[in-house]
Amino acid sequence: FSSFKPRLQSSKRPLFTESAYRPQTLDPQMPPPKNTGTPDTSISDGHLSWPPSAPWRKSDSSAGVSLREGEAQKSKHIGTASTTTAIATPSTSSEKAAAKPKKSKLRPRKAPITLTPKAVEQLHALFDQPESKLIRVGVKNRGCSGLAYHLEYVEKPGTFDETVEQDGVKVLIDSKALFSIIGSEMDWLEDKLSARFIFRNPNITEQCGCGESFSI
Repeated sequence: FSSFKPRLQSSKRPLFTESAYRPQTLDPQMPPPKNTGTPDTSISDGHLSWPPSAPWRKSDSSAGVSLREGEAQKSKHIGTASTTTAIATPSTSSEKAAAKPKKSKLRPRKAPITLTPKAVEQLHALFDQPESKLIRVGVKNRGCSGLAYHLEYVEKPGTFDETVEQDGVKVLIDSKALFSIIGSEMDWLEDKLSARFIFRNPNITEQCGCGESFSI
């Protein structure tokens, strides 16, 4: 059993009576903050960003902003002035249009037929009668050559009749005969046998011997 006793003694730990804790005293003067003595333009300022912007860039941006604001105000004034001008222009143009009547671009048409002085004189004599009426000139299918002039009295012009006015005399042209007698000259002829109105028509291609009928 002598070998067992040293084994028990070796497993025992020594007892320490002295504590390992060492109390420390605080310094009555607190150390200064870490940022003491640092300039305001350093990164310690929380409102500034890093890297700091160049001063010329900052001035350029402010100048650009002011320039854009000036252009916007200028364009606004110009837009207001143009709107006022645009509103005032229609009234001015309408006043000018009302002051100056529009000129017709249509040229006056040439009369379908012309009247000789003798024809005008005879027509005046016919219209001076108590019960005078209008005279209509037309064409009918008859005679040797197919067409013949036809004159008749009417009380009022037809819907499509052409009116010829010359020297205070009014003569109606039948719309159906307009193509056949356009450009003609109306004359009054008196001889020993008869007195009548005759027509000199440049469109005639063939005419009978007596001159009563014609063809075109």
